[in-house]
Amino acid sequence: AANEDANHFLAHHELIYKVWKSNIMRRVWLKRSMVNCVDAHVDFLNDIPRIASLDYKPTKQDVLISRVRTTQVVMEKFRIKDSDFELYDVGGQRSDRRKWIDCFDEITAVIFVAALSEYDQTLAEAKRSNRMIEALELFRSVCNNRAFNETSVLLFLNKRDIFAEKIMYSDIADQKPFHDYTGPTQNFEQGVLYFIKKFKSCLMDDELNDTFIHVTCATDTSNMSFVLDSASTIIKAQNLKKSGFLGMD
Repeated sequence: AANEDANHFLAHHELIYKVWKSNIMRRVWLKRSMVNCVDAHVDFLNDIPRIASLDYKPTKQDVLISRVRTTQVVMEKFRIKDSDFELYDVGGQRSDRRKWIDCFDEITAVIFVAALSEYDQTLAEAKRSNRMIEALELFRSVCNNRAFNETSVLLFLNKRDIFAEKIMYSDIADQKPFHDYTGPTQNFEQGVLYFIKKFKSCLMDDELNDTFIHVTCATDTSNMSFVLDSASTIIKAQNLKKSGFLGMD
């Protein structure tokens, strides 16, 4: 049975959709970074008539863009090209980081995920802290942590699609922490390169090979299939090097 929120939605979905389609709401949406609104909401709001239909069934895309906050360490097992992987997903918020220590033993690789699109947003738990700056500082602490001295670190710069949309109306250089950006406005490639350099500057040694960096869209299954396949190849090659089966560079 539908819960109370769902009943309210079904009773008022036509009005909600009408408000959403108004010019005022379109302008408000462009300022969503001020309140850290979930970007995927736009897809659901645009599809209100479909979602409100009596025969509605979630599509694969609906599931992909649904957000479930990671509040504890979640372990998933999966197989890529006949190789078994065990992935530990840890929450990135400050309050969740104390749980990470239990995951540090016998790690073969770290996949650090940062959202490109959050360059103009602040933390939910610290309104004066820029999210991208927080990601950079956290990346610095992870890469330079002695626990990961012999561990491959892969950088996934995620939400490329939302980043491409945002830079059309939210200039990188207009954000105080990134006033040193001198590239052209509304330029995806230059914006991405700027942030890649920012992450590389966090390292004591310039050891982050470009093959270890991927610009991703987690809801694009074809993109993620390619990225995960590449990541698995890198992880296996690095493990063989550490085992002495491949020559060290």
